[in-house]
Amino acid sequence: MRSVDDHLSDILRTIRVLAPLEVELEQALGTTLAEEVTAPVPLPPFDNSAMDGYAVRAEDVADAPVTLPVIDDIAAGDGRVQAIGPGMVMRIMTGAPLPAGADAVIPVEWTDGGTAQVMINRSAPPGNAIRRAGEDVRAGDVVLPVGTPIGPAQLGVLAGVGRRRVLVRPRPRVVVISTGAELVEPGLPLGDGQIWESNSFALIAAVREAGGEGYRAGIVADDAARFLDQLDAQLLRADLVITSGGVSMGAYEPVKEALGPLGTVRFDRVAMQPGMPQGFGVVGEDHIPIFTLPGNPVSSFVSFMVFVRPALRKMGGLAAEPTPTVRAVTTAPLRSPEGKRSYLRGVLGPGGTVDPVRRQGSHQLAALAAANALIVVPEDVVELPEGANVEVIPL
Repeated sequence: MRSVDDHLSDILRTIRVLAPLEVELEQALGTTLAEEVTAPVPLPPFDNSAMDGYAVRAEDVADAPVTLPVIDDIAAGDGRVQAIGPGMVMRIMTGAPLPAGADAVIPVEWTDGGTAQVMINRSAPPGNAIRRAGEDVRAGDVVLPVGTPIGPAQLGVLAGVGRRRVLVRPRPRVVVISTGAELVEPGLPLGDGQIWESNSFALIAAVREAGGEGYRAGIVADDAARFLDQLDAQLLRADLVITSGGVSMGAYEPVKEALGPLGTVRFDRVAMQPGMPQGFGVVGEDHIPIFTLPGNPVSSFVSFMVFVRPALRKMGGLAAEPTPTVRAVTTAPLRSPEGKRSYLRGVLGPGGTVDPVRRQGSHQLAALAAANALIVVPEDVVELPEGANVEVIPL
């Protein structure tokens, strides 16, 4: 058997970062920045008011309370050149440009709210409630470096520096194909010996959660020729393909039967539980990466977290590294087979504890749904007592 680390290393050596693509801001969420973004102008571009109130000279309100004439109003977006002289004030709105001569803003709450004249009840130091030009970003500053994941805040910054389009590493397009003569689409009635297909739904959700675009390609029965036809039809829209089922050691394994003769996909027994039968390689003229995962629901999901998720991150331009873990303390003893790395389902608590779920079978999907973490037990460990410190993959 191969080790988990060797299998993952081979995968990450094969996976290539997706070519950059220029997209509109509305399509950039969840992508990774492929260019350095700088500010063409200072942010804010001019001195402006941080509050609704009155633009004043600080020395004119030093002996507050005082009553002063209001000579004009300044709204946000007002492009007029404005100025105040000694003993004068202007009513000003949040975001409006500060008039020349003013060096402070008095919040309206400190006044009687007058429009022709205003009583100001409190003094303020120079600079009060003013946003200075360049206070956030100076012209030419790097606001987002290459490799930044683009979330809502990053989209806001891109728009704030005037960008309408941006160069990104796109979200990987992932096609999921489930195999098995026993599988039936959810919503249809079950016949004898049949089960509802669930793996593709869980895998598509995991793809999207990991930053990819997921597409279900439906169910293929245990027929190698039909599987190859389906695979060929899907390669045009795929950056990566995931199959589930058809890779074990028995008869009627269509994925292994179809891909084995190509010589570009390697099938291995990996020293892990669940998820021992694994396959990985490339297919098609464009050498599209393909993961052939086992068919048991928990095995398929665990395999995704351990192998596919790091590959998707690399394709999207993020660091090529194993799925991150945290440390936790077990609330019960654990057992693991010798020579295999176990991924036990558990519930990670707020106090840094992890409680193993009772059912650990690779087919027990409901137990997986009740878990929020995978407890990692190393290959050389067969028993851990209650209170042991362990690595945990949060789900």
